[in-house]
Amino acid sequence: MSFAPVIDSLGIPPSALVEQRVPKKLLLEHGAPTAADKRQIQDGIDEIVWVAALKPTNIGVPAFQDAVREYLEVAVLTVELRPAAKPARLIELIHRAIPYPLILATGQGRAVSLSLAHKRWSQGEAGKVVIEEVRQAALNPEAPSTQESEFLASLSVSRLPTRDLFAFYDGILVRLAALEAAHILGRFLVPADAGAAVTLAEALEARARIERQLVVLRAQARRETQVNRRVQINLEMSKLERNLSETLLKVGGSPE
Repeated sequence: MSFAPVIDSLGIPPSALVEQRVPKKLLLEHGAPTAADKRQIQDGIDEIVWVAALKPTNIGVPAFQDAVREYLEVAVLTVELRPAAKPARLIELIHRAIPYPLILATGQGRAVSLSLAHKRWSQGEAGKVVIEEVRQAALNPEAPSTQESEFLASLSVSRLPTRDLFAFYDGILVRLAALEAAHILGRFLVPADAGAAVTLAEALEARARIERQLVVLRAQARRETQVNRRVQINLEMSKLERNLSETLLKVGGSPE
């Protein structure tokens, strides 16, 4: 598994590189709340590499701190998963275990996933950091699509917001959402402003919710024996599919 196309796209300054292996013990101690999680980490992860630490001193972007969160640096990690690993849970556990905002590239076979998640102070436990929603998208770094190539080109440190590390990290999250939309619409568009970014995130959330509802209704339709009820379910599905189409029209932005 080669993470080079993804890591190279960031244009990381040499002074920010760490390139050290991280022992699984770190995740076992800080990111595994249950025995099942510990087994997943132990059995599912092959190698963890701390690639870089992006700090104000090496990328020229100021730190960020307010009452909700503190971003002093952004960590870049690569994790190679074993074939039987369950990626979704492991990705969440890794983000939970690392106290800094994390750019995480995970590989399993030929598949690569890039994920990010904002972090904030816990409201119930002083000094503890908790993650918000994990956003991720699949990539084919060995043979990227046009949209994936455009996404990777947009990730260079020199092209991301420089107001502070929160804006810097959020800029990558916005691009990750734009890539998710590109997988649907066939074009990669970075939202032009904060309002467009919110519209994009809301549209993707609505789309996921509608698709979950459609899965349930399709299962009901297959089981239903009464014709009238089946017709009603099909009408509900048609309405949801129209809503899905309308939602996708809201996913937009301006070319990067």
